[in-house]
Amino acid sequence: MKQENLPQKGLTPVIVAGTALLVVVLGVRYGLLENGVLPRDCLVPGSPEIACAFKTALVQSFLHQRLGWAALLFGVLAFVTGGRKAAWAGWLAGLAGLVLYSYEPAAVAAMLSLLVLARPHRDQRDGDGKAHA
Repeated sequence: MKQENLPQKGLTPVIVAGTALLVVVLGVRYGLLENGVLPRDCLVPGSPEIACAFKTALVQSFLHQRLGWAALLFGVLAFVTGGRKAAWAGWLAGLAGLVLYSYEPAAVAAMLSLLVLARPHRDQRDGDGKAHA
């Protein structure tokens, strides 16, 4: 792949941010959720409030695949408008959704966002819409 087809810094920031997020999300899923570190029943008196609030927020994020649908919204928005901020949100939320039980919409969101992140910035193009050499 030629260098002029990629943004100035290449895909390195996208890969590094994605890898860092995957490490964190995999740690949350397998280290906290499935390992039983978070309280099982938060209605029991004496349950730690912070751990219960974190568990409730986490479970609500993937209930009805909310995380995946939010990622898909960002991914489609980024693909239609070419917005890089929406693409970053769709990419990172899509990766998190792939790990946290929202894999169907999150996979599409991650791919749409990655397509936007892989194309050159608008300010790196000349008048014909081609990337600078």
